[in-house]
Parts: sequence; structure tokens; C-alpha cells
Amino acid sequence: MTDSELFDGLRDAVIRGDPEAAVSLARQVVEKGLDPVAAYENGLRAGITEVGDGFSKGELFLPDLAIAADTMKAAGEVLEEEIQRRGTSRATVGAIVMGTVAGDLHDIGKTIVGTMLSTRGFEVIDLGVNVSKEAFVQAVAEHKPLLLGMSSLLTITAKELKDVIIELTERGLRNQVKVIVGGGAVTSEFAEQIGADGYGQDAEQA
Repeated sequence: MTDSELFDGLRDAVIRGDPEAAVSLARQVVEKGLDPVAAYENGLRAGITEVGDGFSKGELFLPDLAIAADTMKAAGEVLEEEIQRRGTSRATVGAIVMGTVAGDLHDIGKTIVGTMLSTRGFEVIDLGVNVSKEAFVQAVAEHKPLLLGMSSLLTITAKELKDVIIELTERGLRNQVKVIVGGGAVTSEFAEQIGADGYGQDAEQA
């Protein structure tokens, strides 16, 4: 299999949502000594971008996006390990740390936003769901992202958004990161009240 065929295979595996094939191809990239950054950009990123565009146009649906994101993540771990081993890096717009706040286990909206941002060139560091304010602050301190994205679907957890922003301020980190919030419990007015820098009603707006 040629280099271009391997990269095309990675792209196609992401598009059809086949993590086993994607991981196998990523390992072949490493075994052949190919450029893992090129494999990421021309394979995984190309695939997720095509899926993201299809989702935006209404041609693909949430399950398509979710499995494509999982496929990219699985193969991406193999390539990222090789990238770090080589001491190289891939070009990104910047990093975004994101997660769903403590007490809230809703994942879909956050995952969509993360996937769409990946297609736009961001390095997405997804902390998952039920993320404590301490974990958010620690991730900001560690990764030094351009953006912190937080989601809250439940009204009773919306206060966690404010608590994270307060904690960032108290730790002297608030002026180092832009904060964007969203989710069913959040409005633009609420985002402004708690001191967030931005608000996204849905993935495209985010």
C-alpha cells in the first residue's frame, strides 16, 4: 500500500466510521516510518472535515458524526504518540479545552461542537462529562488553551459555569483564556451575567 493509499484509507475509515480499520492503518503509518503529521492532516482531518461538512448540510446525521469522531480519536491516539516520540507537532489554530460541568452527564452537544471545531483546525481537549471546576482549572493551567468551552443542559448545574469562571479568576488564569458556554440551560443573557466571553446556541454558532 502506497503512502497516499494509506492516507486515503484513513480518511475513508473516518468517513464510514470504522475505528478498527483506522487504528490498523495508523499503525501501518508508524511501522513504515511515514510522517504522522501528514497522516493526521491528509487522512484523519480530511475525513472528519468531510463528515462535518455533510452534517452541516443536513446530508449526514448525529450518529454519523459521533462514530466518525470516535474513529478519528482512536486512530489519532496512535499518531499522536508517534508525533510526540518524534518531538514534532501538528499545526493547529489553537487548543480548546471543553467539557460538561459537574452534575451534568449530557454529552451529545459537546461532542458535536468538539468535532466541528476539529474540522476547523482546533486541537480539542475533551474532558468529558461531570467535570469539576478543579479539573477545568487544572486543564487550563496545563494546556494553556485559547478557549475554554463549557456545556450545561440542566438548570440546576448552570451555576457550575459561574463557579469555574470564579475559580479561574481566583487562580489568576481568567485573563489567559477566553470562555465560551452553551447548552440547554444557558442563554446569551446568562452567559453575559456570569462573565463568559462568548455563547453558542448550537454547534454552528459555537
